Amino acid sequence: MFVTAGEPIGRRARTDGAVRLGALAALWLSLLLVTYWWVAGGGVQELGGWATGLTSLGRLTGLVAAVLLLAQVVLMARVPLLEAAFGQDQLARIHRITGFTSFNLMLAHLVTITWGYAAGELRRTPATLWDLTVDYPGMLLAVGGTLALCLSVLTSIRAARRRLRYESWHLLHLYAYLGVGIALPHQLWTGQEFLASTGRTVFWWTVWALAVVTVLVYRIAVPVWQNARHRLHVTAVVPEANGVVSVYVGGQRLDRLRAEAGQFFAWRFLDRPGWARANPYSLSAAPDGHGLRITVQEAGDGSAALSTLRPGTRVFVEGPYGRMSPRARTQRKIALTGAGVGVTPLRALAEGLEYAPGDALLIQRYTEEPLFHEEFQRLWNDRGLALLTLPGPRRRADSWFGAGVPKYDDLHVLLHWVPDIAERDVYLCGPETWTDLVRSTLTAAGLPAERLHLESFKW
Repeated sequence: MFVTAGEPIGRRARTDGAVRLGALAALWLSLLLVTYWWVAGGGVQELGGWATGLTSLGRLTGLVAAVLLLAQVVLMARVPLLEAAFGQDQLARIHRITGFTSFNLMLAHLVTITWGYAAGELRRTPATLWDLTVDYPGMLLAVGGTLALCLSVLTSIRAARRRLRYESWHLLHLYAYLGVGIALPHQLWTGQEFLASTGRTVFWWTVWALAVVTVLVYRIAVPVWQNARHRLHVTAVVPEANGVVSVYVGGQRLDRLRAEAGQFFAWRFLDRPGWARANPYSLSAAPDGHGLRITVQEAGDGSAALSTLRPGTRVFVEGPYGRMSPRARTQRKIALTGAGVGVTPLRALAEGLEYAPGDALLIQRYTEEPLFHEEFQRLWNDRGLALLTLPGPRRRADSWFGAGVPKYDDLHVLLHWVPDIAERDVYLCGPETWTDLVRSTLTAAGLPAERLHLESFKW
């Protein structure tokens, strides 16, 4: 049987499917369990009265919000098992949906529980909120946690995020950890549903401990140990195109780094102010156990400064992350599709994946000059990588092809050039607007959703 990275095609994909099913089942079972406890505690009966009903709804929304907030923490913890199973794009969607849902429920909890404690009288609610904040254990911390979460959520709204530099958004987004963390005393000390039975107390302490441990282990301990072990440093900086540079990184025991082609790391270069803010960059060459390479386009303060890096600069990384790698592969034939600097992880995949001559196709979209032109040519000569280039400006706003393409719709053009596209695994990377157009064409061509491996970038 054809193998990739020492395993039959599809084996790791099936394992990842089982992890996804287990993770989602654990989340839903947790939500059902806390809802059952609310019902068993008389939550439904209390809905019969106005004040008691408000208080009861406040408890329920608080319980569900707490579960979802803890799920948010685990999603932010970069747990390798979840990263590999879901991939960045899917994790980002889940993170966004879960985050806004938990935040809205948290606000509903705050309003309804306070209104209920005010005997259902709206005019007494502000004074009741003040009394709760001042007199109840942990409530002052809970208010601070709510404000921190508000800051994190507001900066995650698309319109606000577009106005922020990546580095600023990333720093502000970390306030979510602070918000969840300082809400802990309020929920465990005064929450009726947390203390009503030994089983509930054990459940909540267990899930809180699990969330804390994942953060301490995967966001702090593992990266510190990993970087102490590998001692990464810059070995060279090479210009690739206008505003695009490749950074070569060396280190110790890189064969044990467990990185795969197509994955990315969060990078910190320790020679400048702001080094504490990490930037995600994909590998642009398949890891060979001796060195790593990233290729980056100037798009912000962090990326613009890479051209001035000096050999010997120490590097701190977190990762590897991402599912757009050999582990997602299920088919013998593949199509690598990318635009601009989005071709970066595809360049690594073209080198790192195993394929017979003609089984792998690269579709490269570019406006001025193609990245890695000579390297792709060598892969064509040495390994039989088929190349399809799409130069120049896009022919229409609703098309992902270049101006030189025949005047047919995108679906007919794609099927003319790649008639078996629905039978391949497609790895896709590029600007979000462009990848949305490609995704629509691939869906119309009959490509199953599980064979599309997507990584978009917005900064």
